[in-house]
Amino acid sequence: MAGGGVIDGGHGKRAHLYEHKYTHYFAFTCIVGAMGGSLFGYDLGVSGGVTSMDDFLKEFFPAVYKRKNAHLHETDYCKYDDQLLTLFTSSLYYAALVMTFFASFLTRKKGRKASIIVGAISFLIGAAINAGAMNIPMLIIGRIFLGGGIGFGNQAVPLYLSEMAPAKNRGAVNQLFQFTTCAGILIANLVNYFTEKVHPYGWRISLGLAAVPATLMLIGGILCAETPNSLVEQGRLEEARRVLERVRGTKNIEAEYLDLVDASAEAQAVKDPFRTLFKRKYRPQLIIGALGIPAFQQLTGNNSILFYAPVIFQSLGFGANASLFSSFITNGALLVASLISMFLVDKFGRRKFFLEAGFEMIICMVAVGVSLAKEFGHGKELSKGISIFLVLMIFLFVLAYGRSWGPLGWLVPSEIFPLEIRSSAQSVVVCVNMVFTALVAQLFLLSLCHLKYGIFLLFAGLIFLMSCFVFFLLPETKKVPIEEVYLLFENHWFWKKIVA
Repeated sequence: MAGGGVIDGGHGKRAHLYEHKYTHYFAFTCIVGAMGGSLFGYDLGVSGGVTSMDDFLKEFFPAVYKRKNAHLHETDYCKYDDQLLTLFTSSLYYAALVMTFFASFLTRKKGRKASIIVGAISFLIGAAINAGAMNIPMLIIGRIFLGGGIGFGNQAVPLYLSEMAPAKNRGAVNQLFQFTTCAGILIANLVNYFTEKVHPYGWRISLGLAAVPATLMLIGGILCAETPNSLVEQGRLEEARRVLERVRGTKNIEAEYLDLVDASAEAQAVKDPFRTLFKRKYRPQLIIGALGIPAFQQLTGNNSILFYAPVIFQSLGFGANASLFSSFITNGALLVASLISMFLVDKFGRRKFFLEAGFEMIICMVAVGVSLAKEFGHGKELSKGISIFLVLMIFLFVLAYGRSWGPLGWLVPSEIFPLEIRSSAQSVVVCVNMVFTALVAQLFLLSLCHLKYGIFLLFAGLIFLMSCFVFFLLPETKKVPIEEVYLLFENHWFWKKIVA
């Protein structure tokens, strides 16, 4: 079987003895901890809207503003093709990929909470600088601080949620990160829709309001408990036991506690976790979790659509307000999809969501590409019918992505790494994710200009390849305790030959 599995009775650990009950303390801890996703989401949503606002373009990118309003035949696909403008967006992700390695050290030595707090402070500073920016260097510096916040937050929050969650509900709990990301995107689109009408400083309001999710994340980082896994790793054993009892709602946590202690003992023996990650026994985790899924998540093309939804819709002939409203509708699909995934992923599993949604995404990208090939780029605006069809296809594409590659792109990597390499591996996950996020952000408008409708057909082809990757190489991880996921690879049809 392509998915592999765990042989019953072969765990050799104590998962069948784990107990947990729902507690308000657990719910509060996870919801507040997940606020880190809102930083990433708000920035994803706000950047594309701001870069399509006339007041912003006139102040910082006048050449793009003139080209945007020229309505020239040759610029149908190329109105926003400006590498300095896209650097405004992508500079954040270059900063994030660098800072995630600092976050790894802090997360491993001082805990998940420390990285969450540092990330929130960095994001607050970036929001203040961007809101008051007077020139392009100030914009870029502000983006770098924002990137620092995302680098720390995206490194720590998925780990935090996966470690806090009981195995049966890990998928739903971890996807709180994706839910708050989607909520941040949707709120940012709504903010842009109204601030676009506030002249001439509406864009400053949009960028400055990034301080709100940063403040929520800072409060969450201060109030939330550290994860039992991290406390054990730091040698704070009694505190780890107390936290585990509170989040599981029972005194019968001895089996899970002893598994954490055993995993920590193995982790303590690892002196160089980054080098250890490249050992043969961790090859499946490296290829699937640290390299494949984070890269593929960006190569779906969805974040390009989220970055530049207002820009895309304006390029297709929608007015400024219409384009922002259309992207607001599209991002509403992302929020709905994250709820679908949150409630059903632990029932149907990760692989089914990846594969079913992948098929839908291919169909939607092909439909968009073919429609644009026939109807767009001839110096005239799209008909109302074609415009509605394109918005519908992008809506369905985002709905499919939002219940598959969006949330699972963070969930699966966070749950397949053993404790001894978990923090360092998560840094590689964030780094690879941010490298491809930055590259796609930097090159998407250029590709749209030169490949035209072909860019959407390219994404369709890439989604087909990554669906094959999931089908053949990813085992099902639903309801498997996080410290026993490695057993899946020892029994997988392909990986058992590598890790044996």
